Amino acid sequence: MNDQTVSSPLELHHPAREELVLAQVLFALSDPGRLEIVLQLTEGPLEMAHCQLHDPSLPKSTKSHLMKVLREAGVIRNEPRGRGRVLSLRRDDLDHRFPGLLDAILKASSSPEASPRRLPGA
Repeated sequence: MNDQTVSSPLELHHPAREELVLAQVLFALSDPGRLEIVLQLTEGPLEMAHCQLHDPSLPKSTKSHLMKVLREAGVIRNEPRGRGRVLSLRRDDLDHRFPGLLDAILKASSSPEASPRRLPGA
């Protein structure tokens, strides 16, 4: 059994580095909520319960779905730890498979041009 195989109900499938698909990674990073999670994970692993979204009114199921899309695309790892789960960014795998992609997306998302622009008088 390899490390990518699900061995218990608590462990989730994570695609192997070689299985990462550019279109799926780009799709996962295209949503502002998912990108927000990735930005938090650039600081290091985070307990799933401590991962916050700007809109606290979002249902827990929506937050879980955002993380599922990121995990299935290979952007994050979601592993059991004690009674909780720990999220981590798969930076090494992404940088190996798509050199410079993650840094370019993170840099673009943190630039002033990435913020929604308000129209005059709005």
